[in-house]
Amino acid sequence: MSGQARLTGLMARGAAFLGSEQAILAGAMSWVSERHLVAAMSNAGIFGVIACGAMTPELLDAEIEGTKALTAKPFGVNLITMHPDLDALIDICAKHQVGHVVLAGGLPPGGAIEKIKASGAKVICFAPALALAKKLIRSGVDALVIEGMEAGGHIGPVSTSVLAQEMLPTIAEQLPVFVAGGIGRGEAIAGYLEMGAAGVQLGTRFVCATECIAHPNFKKAFIRASARDAVASVQIDPRLPVIPVRALKNSSSELFTAKQREVAQLLDEGKVEMLEAQLQIERYWAGALRRAVIDGDVENGSVMAGQSVGMVTKEEPLADIVATLTGEAAIALDRRAA
Repeated sequence: MSGQARLTGLMARGAAFLGSEQAILAGAMSWVSERHLVAAMSNAGIFGVIACGAMTPELLDAEIEGTKALTAKPFGVNLITMHPDLDALIDICAKHQVGHVVLAGGLPPGGAIEKIKASGAKVICFAPALALAKKLIRSGVDALVIEGMEAGGHIGPVSTSVLAQEMLPTIAEQLPVFVAGGIGRGEAIAGYLEMGAAGVQLGTRFVCATECIAHPNFKKAFIRASARDAVASVQIDPRLPVIPVRALKNSSSELFTAKQREVAQLLDEGKVEMLEAQLQIERYWAGALRRAVIDGDVENGSVMAGQSVGMVTKEEPLADIVATLTGEAAIALDRRAA
């Protein structure tokens, strides 16, 4: 059997679940994963996902409408579980008959999974630990993403390779599992598929797609960076449960430290509750990311990137990136069969 045929076979379960040609789920990146990139992803045969982030229900409504105007292929929406308007955002997804909703940012609040499934959509959640994966499976999720610390944006403490070894043998038969974090080449995709993954999730690799609206400065920062330039943020106050964020080194880390101190002081003085404190941090990241992605301020804005950024070497059409990844995976599978 050829490598391409083996790849198609290994991806069959994940592709059928997503409704796409390839079992490649797009990582949702705030300000980056908007209608143009998401539609281009779905049109290129992978599964595009809108990053709702801090959007209002009205903005998400317009973004889904805009994406539908650019592609007839399926795509999903990523919602942050701590968003104060989560219920209304789920209603917007249901209104547009979005087929897959990805819940990120912690355990979904009670009723969220049931509400999404009642609309006919599939629910995908992140599981950074085996115990959490089992809990989510009991809660009725349809698929899981296990994401390692090499990823960009919010990260957990364990590497992708360790999570995959620990979790795939235990849960991969129960539901589709997508592996994410630090994947930049097709050989890695082939490896995780052979370990039992239904597919993979990639984000960083797609930032320098021609169709991506990110500012030229943002793309240049990716092309120049090496893996070691993508570093995790530091938590300065243990009472403030700040999930680390991986981004390219620049002045924004100092600005984030100052923001944490400010929010910690508000907590000290009893001026904000813990949830509001966390939301303030999230809003900080949304603004810092916008400065870099949209305005091109890559020195003071947040240039969120995974460690696979070193494998991003040029700007090119999305279809070419997908062809390269699947070609590398097929060749790797060919070699292993020889």
